[in-house]
Amino acid sequence: MSQNAAASPAPAGSRLIVRTVAVDETEPLIPRTDPRNPLVWLRRGEGVVGLGEVLRIETSGEHRIEDAAAAWTSIAAAADLDDRVGLPGTGLVAFGAFAFAAHSAATSVLIVPELILGRRDGRSWITRIALADSADGRALAAAGGDEASALLPVPAPKRRVPRVAFQPGRLTPDDYETAVAEAVRRIDAGELEKVVLARDLIGQLDEDAGLRATINRLAEDYPDTWVFAVDGLIGASPETLVRVDHGTVSARVLAGTAPRGAGEASDRDHAAQLAASEKNLAEHALAVASAVQRLAPHTRRLDSSPEPFTLQLPNLWHLATDLKGTLGDGSTSLDLVRAVHPTAAVAGTPRRIALDTLAELEGFDRGRYAGPVGWVDGEGDGEWAIALRCAQVDGDGTVTAYAGCGIVHDSVPTEELAETEMKFRPIVEAFGG
Repeated sequence: MSQNAAASPAPAGSRLIVRTVAVDETEPLIPRTDPRNPLVWLRRGEGVVGLGEVLRIETSGEHRIEDAAAAWTSIAAAADLDDRVGLPGTGLVAFGAFAFAAHSAATSVLIVPELILGRRDGRSWITRIALADSADGRALAAAGGDEASALLPVPAPKRRVPRVAFQPGRLTPDDYETAVAEAVRRIDAGELEKVVLARDLIGQLDEDAGLRATINRLAEDYPDTWVFAVDGLIGASPETLVRVDHGTVSARVLAGTAPRGAGEASDRDHAAQLAASEKNLAEHALAVASAVQRLAPHTRRLDSSPEPFTLQLPNLWHLATDLKGTLGDGSTSLDLVRAVHPTAAVAGTPRRIALDTLAELEGFDRGRYAGPVGWVDGEGDGEWAIALRCAQVDGDGTVTAYAGCGIVHDSVPTEELAETEMKFRPIVEAFGG
C-alpha cells in the first residue's frame, strides 16, 4: 500500500496510524528485509530496517530537501502515534536518499515503510504504520499496541552474494587522470582551492539476484560504517553528515586518505604518514571549516576534535574530525542536511565554483552518490550520512558504483586514480568482485 506526495502540505488521505512496541528479538535484522527493495540503516548491527511502503515523498530540483522537509512536517503532525519504546528510530520514521545536485535526473525520496524493525543499546522494537483510511489502518488503530508486535517477518535463508562484473563507466581511467590534471591546473591558477572528482563503474545484476547478501557482506566487512539501502541505493558510508537527537547535533568530517599497510608495522607507518601529510591536512582543514561554517549558525555551541585523528577502515585510513554541539534554533535533521549539503568533502571549495567544475570535468550525473542518505523521525530527529562507498541499483538491474577523491594543488593524477580503486573496493567486493 503506498501513496505519493510531492511537497507540503500532506496529500489527502495520508494520515498515518503508527504503533511501536518492544519485542524480545535478538536475530540479525538484515535477513528480515525485502531482498528486492531493502530499506536498511545499520551500524555494528544496530539501527532500523523497513519492509513494504505506506507512503513516498518524491522531490527534485533546487528545493528538493526543503520541499521534502515541509511535506514530512505536515505528515508527522497529522499522525496518530503510540510509541511505547522512545528510542532514536522508534515511532514514525522515513528512510531517505537525496540527489547530489539540483539538476540531477535522479529523484529524491522519503519512504515510510509498513513495518520497521529496530535495535539500539540491546533493546529491540517493531513499528507498524498504515494509512488511517485503509483497512489495515483501522485494524491497527482498534488493536493498539498489541497488534503491532504480531507476526514478525521470518528471516530468509542465507543466499550467495550476487556476482557483478564491473566495467569502467562514463569516465574512463585515462579520462579521470586527464580531469584531475585539469583540476590541478585550475587550482594552481587560483580559480578554486579544492574540487572533488568522481568516476563510475557499471555492471549488470542477474534478474533473480537479491540484495540482502550484498548488504550483509558490507555489514560484516565494514561494521563501523553506516550500512544503508534506500530505493536501490546501497553502500557503507564512514562519514556522518549530521545527526540530531533531542537538541544535540553531531557530525563526522572525513577528508584525506591513505592505503592500509601490508603488515602491522607498515600499517602504522601509513597512518603516521597520513597524519603528517601537508596535502591531506590541508584538504581536511578545508572540509572541517566548511562543515563548521554551515552548522555554527544553527547551534548555541559547537565543539570539534582538537586535532584530526586517523580513522581505520578495513581497506584504508582516513583523517577524521568529530563535531558536536547544541542546537540553538530548533532546526530538524532535514534542516541541517539542507544547510550543510554538499560539504567540501564531496564537492570542494569555494562551493559554487567547485560544483560547476566537477560537473564539467566529470561529465555525468552523480545521481544520489555523495548526497544525503539516512532517516528522519516524526520529531525531526534523525541520522544522515553522505552516500559514499555505494552503488545505485536500477530497476533493470544496472548497477552503477561511484568513488571520488579530493583534488588540491599537489594532487598527482595517477595517485588519485589509485585512491578511487581503494574506495571502489567495498562495493565491488560486496557484489562478488
